[in-house]
Amino acid sequence: MVYGDGAFKDPVGKIWELADPCVSPAYTEGLEGTPNEVKLKYLADNDFKNLSGDALKDAISERIKHKEDNLVGNMASQGTTPRRLTDLIGSLCDLTSGSGDKGTPVVLIQGYFDNYTN
Repeated sequence: MVYGDGAFKDPVGKIWELADPCVSPAYTEGLEGTPNEVKLKYLADNDFKNLSGDALKDAISERIKHKEDNLVGNMASQGTTPRRLTDLIGSLCDLTSGSGDKGTPVVLIQGYFDNYTN
C-alpha cells in the first residue's frame, strides 16, 4: 500500500490537518473493505460482566471465534472504527513515519489482521 497523510482532526487542539486528499492512492485488492470486529470492552462490560480472569478471556475468545460474518448493526461491534481498511492502515503508517526531518521511507506493519484469539 502506498499511503499519504489524508485528513484528520487533532482531538485536543481541534485543528484539521488536510495534507493529502487520499490516504491510500494505491493498494492491493486484499485491502478493500472495512474491519469486521467486535469491541472487547463492550463484551467485557455487557455480555460477560459477571466474569473475570481466565473465564472472561475464554468467553471473549469463543465469541470472536464464532462471530458473524457481517457485524454491521450489531451492538457488539459499535464503537469500533467503521472506516475503510486502507484509511486505518494509512493512518497507522502516518503516525509511525511522522513528519519531521528524519523521515521514515518505509513502514512495515505486521499482525494487523490477527485477532485476540490468534
